[in-house]
Amino acid sequence: MVKIGNIELPEFPLLLAPMEDVSDPPFRRLCKQHGADLMFSEFISSEGLIRDAIKSRMKLDIFDYERPVGIQIFGGDEEAMAMSAKIVETVNPDIIDINFGCPVKKVVCKGAGAAVLKDIDLMVRLTKAVIDSTSLPVTVKTRLGWDENSINIDEVAERLQDIGVQALSIHGRTRAQLYKGEADWSHIARVKNNPRITMPIFGNGDIDSPEKALEYKNKYGIDGIMIGRAAIGYPWIFNEVKHFLKTGEKLAPPTMQDRIEAAKNHLTWAMQWKGEKLGIVETRRHYTNYFKGIANFKEYRQRLVTTDGKEDLFAIFDMISDVYSGYEIF
Repeated sequence: MVKIGNIELPEFPLLLAPMEDVSDPPFRRLCKQHGADLMFSEFISSEGLIRDAIKSRMKLDIFDYERPVGIQIFGGDEEAMAMSAKIVETVNPDIIDINFGCPVKKVVCKGAGAAVLKDIDLMVRLTKAVIDSTSLPVTVKTRLGWDENSINIDEVAERLQDIGVQALSIHGRTRAQLYKGEADWSHIARVKNNPRITMPIFGNGDIDSPEKALEYKNKYGIDGIMIGRAAIGYPWIFNEVKHFLKTGEKLAPPTMQDRIEAAKNHLTWAMQWKGEKLGIVETRRHYTNYFKGIANFKEYRQRLVTTDGKEDLFAIFDMISDVYSGYEIF
């Protein structure tokens, strides 16, 4: 069993990575339904929370069926991080997570996200400001370092643990790599095998199949795996990994009806949470992934991403269901 504060997770938990414009409540609900053990919100700007920005506040929405769930914040100012932690605590998440890994230019230019990897003293101060402002467990997600010449994850892990961080998720790339190349988990394994490290260490990066999850579990000895991009349009990845780890056998892939049901649920929950118009528009980006690899699907995908009415969209799903009745996915 893996523990973060008083939160008990299963042995070798699977975490859903926080992803901007992806891991909102409708998406998290699907991933929870299909086996995710711990999930996080989209990352939230500490400055945005303090300014009462509507988009930032909306990201604080969490629901009991998601638990355990963490809210992730980012920023480069100690006072703002401390204040935002107090705001986050009012909605009663199970965890506050700090993002020191986002490589996106608009975040890094503000001295936040992965930019903080260039100044470990600042990282420690920012993290301590959050820990001192909340009674919730505080965790951190970060990368190996700024670039290959400044990989400092060993020092980062030790110093964060020393001030009270209760779990660390490590993406096996530097900021300079963005999402290119291959994640190097050898650095993650070194942190995990450091005798000074007692907090859970979760690995992140490139896990896109049950086989790879088992290989990395055995090879690198981490406490659990965080899955991000592989879950987009494919929430089944969590139960597939769990089944393979337990039995060594692969589950049958989701059927066409499974995919249609997931897409319909995603749309329904998005409309309930965001309102009909925004829910329809923001779900469009997911259809390509739900129906990836399906033969002759281009026409239906085009209809799904250009149709505005709720009833019309569900009529298209019914049409897809009829056309692909009996369609086999291998």
